[in-house]
Amino acid sequence: MATPIDPEAERNEILRHYRRLLRTAKPILKEGDAKLIKKAFNTSLEAHKNMRRKSGEPYILHPLAVAQIVVEEIGLGTTSIVSALLHDVVEDTPWEISDVEREFGFKVARIVDGLTKISGVFDYGTSEQAENFRKMLLTLSEDVRVILIKLADRLHNMRTLDSMPRHKQLKIASETIYLYAPLAHRLGLYAIKSELEDLYLKYTDTDIYNELRTKVRQSQSVRNRFIKEFVAPIDEELDAQGFHYEIKGRPKSIYSILRKMRKQNVSFEEVYDLFAIRVILDVPYEQEKAACWQVYSIVTDFYQPNPDRLRDWVSTPKTNGYESLHTTVMSRSGQWVEVQVRTKRMDEIAEKGYAAHWKYKDAATSQAESSLEAWINKVREMLETNNSSALEFMDEFRQNLFVKEVYAFTPKGKLIILPDKSTALDFAFEIHTHIGLQCLGAKVNQKLQPLSYQLRNGDQVEILTSHKQRPTEEWLQYVTTSKARSRIKEYLRDDKKAKSEDG
Repeated sequence: MATPIDPEAERNEILRHYRRLLRTAKPILKEGDAKLIKKAFNTSLEAHKNMRRKSGEPYILHPLAVAQIVVEEIGLGTTSIVSALLHDVVEDTPWEISDVEREFGFKVARIVDGLTKISGVFDYGTSEQAENFRKMLLTLSEDVRVILIKLADRLHNMRTLDSMPRHKQLKIASETIYLYAPLAHRLGLYAIKSELEDLYLKYTDTDIYNELRTKVRQSQSVRNRFIKEFVAPIDEELDAQGFHYEIKGRPKSIYSILRKMRKQNVSFEEVYDLFAIRVILDVPYEQEKAACWQVYSIVTDFYQPNPDRLRDWVSTPKTNGYESLHTTVMSRSGQWVEVQVRTKRMDEIAEKGYAAHWKYKDAATSQAESSLEAWINKVREMLETNNSSALEFMDEFRQNLFVKEVYAFTPKGKLIILPDKSTALDFAFEIHTHIGLQCLGAKVNQKLQPLSYQLRNGDQVEILTSHKQRPTEEWLQYVTTSKARSRIKEYLRDDKKAKSEDG
């Protein structure tokens, strides 16, 4: 028999969550914000008052939890808190978007509308799901907060998946790994991405998940001891040189350990970088780069680095804004250890991704933001030029989420970032459609290369064109970017049409 509900205890629990939300948000609130949040809370409380979640708890705890994630784990502000609290009212209650706009203004209404369009559980891999997702992306290109709140919503659903029936668990989990985890990754939300992946594993491969989790736990004390010994000489030297810093050891997520085991076909014991050591410096913005390299040189004074595994994202940040210096070094016990060197600002951006950029709006955002803006613009462009079916679009979009990147330069030294495996032809289209359509070949680092040449990091590319050149079907095999592909298809379609009209 179900336990009788104690309304008083329930009310107290709801208030406890609400007060916690206000406490967390307090440092960012401006005048009048607390009042607005209170109004949103009361509205949501009233709208959902007779509803319960599958677990039996009052529904309002869900919007409260989503709002909490939005502030605490993503670092967004009042508009997002209010939108998170209201994110289900239009869908589940008699409230209309016009009511939201009247009570909370245009911005909030816009975000809630974006969130409403995309909820509802849709069948995995159907065109309806893809269409729905396309709508979400259209909203994303207007306001990235929609997608951030959607991720918070998904994260809370995954954390509370226990109370769902099995078929729903599998559906929600597979959708998460297919779409939301890559999206979190692309927006630079690494902590959320890893948790979504681990939760996916927990529900789809429970035995493996539990086994690995136990192993990670058991090796914890050995690991801590190892980290302590490894870090000691570095600690001493950093102190001697007067650095303000913090060193953390960070275990790999269960999902990424499993991926590594499968990819390299090794056992748990053989996964060498079960953890990374992270040195986080507290230095002013203008000294960041120099300080990171200085620390790199201290680390490599004590431990021999693996030259193939140096990654410098301090000089060229990833497109999602990630900045850090990674090196893998040989410890005294013969184990490889990954050491990441970054500053406090970089660390926050790595953990909170896009949202942290708002906070550092003035300093370094230009670089990271412009590359993320560029990505969002690409999404927008894909949406606008996309006339293939929604499912095709979905796959294309996913491929774009996962890309590794290749950095190449124009003859004048302008940096062009393209997805991995891009060719000279992709490069031409990236510069301009006309240049792409008339591309004959390229001079890469002064050497002549065909259209199909695959770019490498650091290539300097000069595109050769001719007015007589025309795209052919074959060109579709030479390109990887959706921009080039859709432009070539468009040209071939128009060409065919023109020919048949002439004929």
